[in-house]
Amino acid sequence: MAEDRELTVRALLDAVRAEGRAALTAPEGKVIADAYGIAVPGEELATDVDQAVAAAARFGKPVVLKIVSPDILHKTDAGGVVVGVEGPADIRAAFHRIIDNARAYAPDARIEGVQVQELLPTGADTQEVIVGAVTDPTFGKVVAFGLGGVLVEVLKDITFRLAPVDADEAVGMLDSIGAAEVLRGVRGARGVDRWALAEQIRRVSRLVTDFPEIAEVDLNPVIATPEGAVAADIRVILAEGAPKPRRTYTREQILTTMRRLMQPRSVAVIGASNEQGKIGNSVMRNLIDGGFSGEIHPVNPRADDILGRKAYKSVTDVPGEVDVAVFAIPAKFVAAALEEVGRKGIPNAVLIPSGFAETGEQALQDEIVAIGERHGVRLLGPNIYGYYSTWQDLCATFCTPYDVKGGVALTSQSGGIGMAILGFARTTKTGVSAIVGLGNKSDLDEDDLLTWFGEDPHTRCIAMHLEDLKDGRAFVEAARATVPKKPVVVLKAGRTAAGAKAAGSHTGALAGDDAVYDDILRQAGVIRAPGLNDMLEYARALPVLPTPQGDNVVIITGAGGSGVLLSDAVTDNGLHLMEIPADLDAAFRKFIPPFGAAGNPVDITGGEPPSTYEATIRLGLEDPRIHSLVLGYWHTIVTPPMVFAEVTARVVQEFRERGVEKPVVASLAGDVEVEEACQYLFERGVVAYPYTTEKPVAVLGAKYRWARAAGLLGGGR
Repeated sequence: MAEDRELTVRALLDAVRAEGRAALTAPEGKVIADAYGIAVPGEELATDVDQAVAAAARFGKPVVLKIVSPDILHKTDAGGVVVGVEGPADIRAAFHRIIDNARAYAPDARIEGVQVQELLPTGADTQEVIVGAVTDPTFGKVVAFGLGGVLVEVLKDITFRLAPVDADEAVGMLDSIGAAEVLRGVRGARGVDRWALAEQIRRVSRLVTDFPEIAEVDLNPVIATPEGAVAADIRVILAEGAPKPRRTYTREQILTTMRRLMQPRSVAVIGASNEQGKIGNSVMRNLIDGGFSGEIHPVNPRADDILGRKAYKSVTDVPGEVDVAVFAIPAKFVAAALEEVGRKGIPNAVLIPSGFAETGEQALQDEIVAIGERHGVRLLGPNIYGYYSTWQDLCATFCTPYDVKGGVALTSQSGGIGMAILGFARTTKTGVSAIVGLGNKSDLDEDDLLTWFGEDPHTRCIAMHLEDLKDGRAFVEAARATVPKKPVVVLKAGRTAAGAKAAGSHTGALAGDDAVYDDILRQAGVIRAPGLNDMLEYARALPVLPTPQGDNVVIITGAGGSGVLLSDAVTDNGLHLMEIPADLDAAFRKFIPPFGAAGNPVDITGGEPPSTYEATIRLGLEDPRIHSLVLGYWHTIVTPPMVFAEVTARVVQEFRERGVEKPVVASLAGDVEVEEACQYLFERGVVAYPYTTEKPVAVLGAKYRWARAAGLLGGGR
C-alpha cells in the first residue's frame, strides 16, 4: 500500500533528522528501497566478525563487504568495500581490513558495522548503470540515468528528466544516452531487461516526489542483466532546509495581467521629463512618436506639462484607470512611487532603473517585490530597457524605436542582448510582435511571457535569451502548453557546472546546470539555440517554413562540394537523407547531364541552365515521398543568382497554391549578388543564406525538432 510505504519512510527520515544526520546508512537505504520496490540484493548488517561469517554462510556464495558509517559517504574512497569474498578466513580478514581502513580514513567516524551483501552477477551480459535523483535549484526534483560504476563521473553519459516520470518516459531515458545501443546488446551480448531498468528509474522518481526533503539519491551501480536490474548500492542524502516557496499565479491571472501590459489603453510615465538626454524624456518621445493611440500620462512633481501633455504631481492624480506605469526615476525613489501605483490600482509596473540586486542592493529589490505583492502589482524588471508591443504601436523604452510588425516575439534578460535583437530585426527586416526586457526578473519572468505569447494571435514564434530561470517547472508547464501551437526557441547563457560543486552523490556531481537545462528544455519541446545569431535566425526563419510531413530530406545541388557539406549538415542536425528509390533516381537522371550524379545529393553540376534547376526542384516538390528540399546553388553566368532565386520562388509558390507545402532551404555560394538573391528568397518563403552550408540546414533541423515536439510530424520514411 502506498500509505504504508510512506509511513515507513517518514518514520525513518524523522529518526535520521532527530539524530542530526543528513546521510542515510546503507541499511537505512535498504529500508527505503524495500518500501518503494527498488530492487536491491540480499544483505545483513554485521556488528562483529562472527556475525559477518554467519551472514555470508547464509548467502552461500561470494559476498561483498561494505563499511556502514553515517559519517563516511564514499565507502570506496575509504577502503571500505571488498568484493567477492568467500570462506570464513577471507571473511574475517576482509572484515578487519575494512574496519581498520575506515578508522584510518576518518578516525572520528561512527562505525555501525559491516554490511554483508550478495554479490551480483558479472559478465558479458551485464551492464553497470546509474539511476539517481537530485534537487535542481531551477527545476526541483530531477531523475537521472546513465552509464554507472566507478567511471560514471568520467564518462558523464547521463540524461535527466523532471520527476516524477511515468513508465514511457523512463523507458525513453534508456534511449537518450550515448551508449543506448550497449543496453540493447552488442558484440554477442544479450540486451538488458529494459522494463526492470525503467522501473528502477520510475520508483526513484516517485520516492523523491513523495519526500521533497530527500535532496539526492544514488543507485550506483545498478547491475542490469537480461533477467533484471538490481542496485548494488543505494545512497540517500537529505536536504539542509526547505526552499523558499515562490508566489504563484493561475493561468487566468497571468493572462489578465499580461493583456493589460501588452495591450494597454493608458500608460503613465513616472519620471517623465522635458529635458533631452533623460530616460524619462526618451520614453515619452518613443511613446508619442511611435504612434501609441492610448492615453499617455507624464508624472513629474516639478512640471505642469511635458512634451505638450498635462503632467501630474503623483500617479494617484491621474484620472481614470491606468494599465501600465513605466518608471524612469532613480532606484532609491522607486519604492515610494510604487506604493502610489499600488494605491491607484495599476496592475503593471515597468521598472527601467538599475541599482537593485544586480549591484548588491538585494534588500531594496526585496522591498519593491513585497510592495508589489501587497498591492497586486506585477513588476517587469528592474534594470531593463523597457519593452515594445508593435501591434499596439507601443514603444515603452529609452532605446531606439522599432515598429515593423510581424509574428516573432523576442525577450532578453540582458539589455545588451536586447539591443542586438533590435539591430538584427531591423537589418533582416524581421517583423516582431514584441521585444521585452526582463532584467533582474524580480517578478514577471519567462513563464509569464510564454503564457501570454502562446495565446497571442499576432505571435507565431517565441525566442528567449535567458541566463537562468526562477521557476523551471513553471517554464516547462508554459512551454508544454505553447509548443503544440508555435515554436519556442531558447538561448540559455552559461554552460558551467556550478551545481555540482557541493554535491554529495555521483548523480549530484553529474547534474551540472547546463546538463540539466539541456535535457529538461528538450523534454519540454523547446528548441535550444547554440548561440545568439542562431536564436535570432531560428526565430526569423521558423515561421517562414511550412511544417514537414515526414523525414525524407533530398539535396539538389549545382556544386558537388556543397552537396557533401550539406550532407554533413543534414546528419549533424539529426535529419534523414532519403534513400532514393530506383524510379525516382531514373526520373532525376532525365534532367541532369551524364557527368552529373543522381542519388542523394542530386548533383546537377554547375553549368546547367535555369531549366535544370526548375525541373529538378519541381520533381522534388511533386513526389510525395520527398518531404523537404535542401538546395545548393553555385554562382554561374549561365544561371545568375537572381535568376535562380526567381525560378525557385516561382516554382515553390506554384506548388503552395496547389496545396503542396514542403520546407525548402537553400545555400547560395557565389559573389556578392547571392546576398540579394537570398533576401528575395527569404521574403517568398524559401529560407536561404549566402556563404554557408550549415545555417540553412540548422534552421531546417530546428523546424523538424519543433514539429516532432508538437506532434505534427506525420508521413514517415
